[in-house]
Amino acid sequence: MAFERVFRLASIPALVLLSAIYLFAASSASAITLLRDPDIENGLEELAFPILRAAGLNPRRVKLLVVDDSSLNAFVIDHNAIFIHSGLIEKVQRADVLQAVIAHEAAHIANGHIARRIGNLENAQTLSKLGFALSLLAAAAGGGDAAAGIAAGTQTSALRGFLKHTRAEESAADNSAASYLRWSDIPLQGLVDLHRTFAGQELLSVERQDPYMQSHPLTRDRIRNAEAFLESYGSTAPDNPNAEYWFARVRGKISAFSRSSKWTLGRAAEEPHRDIRLMREAIAWHRDRNLSRARSAIDAAIAERPDDAYYVELKGQILMEHRQTQAAVATYKQAVDLAPNNALILAGYGRALLSAGQDKAALDALERARAREYRDIRMLRDLAVAYSKLGNDGMASVVTAERYALQGRPEDALIHAKRAVGALPTGSPGWQRAQDVLLASERSVKRKR
Repeated sequence: MAFERVFRLASIPALVLLSAIYLFAASSASAITLLRDPDIENGLEELAFPILRAAGLNPRRVKLLVVDDSSLNAFVIDHNAIFIHSGLIEKVQRADVLQAVIAHEAAHIANGHIARRIGNLENAQTLSKLGFALSLLAAAAGGGDAAAGIAAGTQTSALRGFLKHTRAEESAADNSAASYLRWSDIPLQGLVDLHRTFAGQELLSVERQDPYMQSHPLTRDRIRNAEAFLESYGSTAPDNPNAEYWFARVRGKISAFSRSSKWTLGRAAEEPHRDIRLMREAIAWHRDRNLSRARSAIDAAIAERPDDAYYVELKGQILMEHRQTQAAVATYKQAVDLAPNNALILAGYGRALLSAGQDKAALDALERARAREYRDIRMLRDLAVAYSKLGNDGMASVVTAERYALQGRPEDALIHAKRAVGALPTGSPGWQRAQDVLLASERSVKRKR
């Protein structure tokens, strides 16, 4: 498992609030830390597959990514990924509840809410700017109090109008989510219990909340709506041992890496799936720097599931982090043989090869990983090192510029993009990639100034 700090746009309601306060000059971006792990992402894909198919989305294109955050949240910012906070995964107790989260976020993608919110945001900004212009005219005519009232009133109207659209979209997403769950034979009780999980999370009591200033409908209304779906369609979905298994595996791995090893070892026996229990114990012993016991536990887990690439990958990670480089290379090679198209496993293999001094083989593995997954920050760092070791400083600069761009560091990205443009043949694929980063970084730096 790797922790990666990356760049993302702030939430749309937050952008509108900032715009109203700072007259559209505020920063519109923030950083998040992703937990990148092939086993966890595979487990989430198993849980999401029937839902994405029911939503008419391509399960191979929409990735499920985990944000290292203890709060209860999930979100989408484009059509290619659903982001789920680790705290939400650890909080919910059943697979169908987590699948309800995935269904709701998938509905935002399938219903076209992302593009629509951008248009609504632009309309809200136009109205707010108009109010500001009117307030300037009023101030010029000597009406200072009137000017302040016009500006505040128009900006509040813009915000309320925008949030009205987002509330309608959240309600529509809930409705679509219920349909996706029903079509996927997933119990609708999960949707009810999901909203009950959020009950009490609102800062104010229900009586004091202003429902017109919220981007989501009130929790009590969402619970009532979900209960109506449950009453109408019932909860006759069959048990799904596969979903419960992958849910337990995802939660087990996240908790094993995030909680103390003592906590994990004390509760591992409660895990009904033997291989997951052994995996959790292996991680706990690994974090306690006890290689022999960690290796014994992960080998036992692999014996339970000998064709499981993700347990073999975990063994490779354990060996790498205990500086058993040659053994790690051989183990990662086994994992690649079992899952040749998994980008994170390929990246781990390339990292091991790089540590073993096999630079050309490492470059090949890392390039294959990048072709399948561009969000992996560690892979980009390793890829730049591999290019540099082989004397290709131009491509090393390209990859470094891309990494800094993903991390929200446009000034650093700009420096390396300029180096790459100067070092690579004009018109070559690497030169074109550097140009893309160069232009985007220049715009971002200008906006900051």
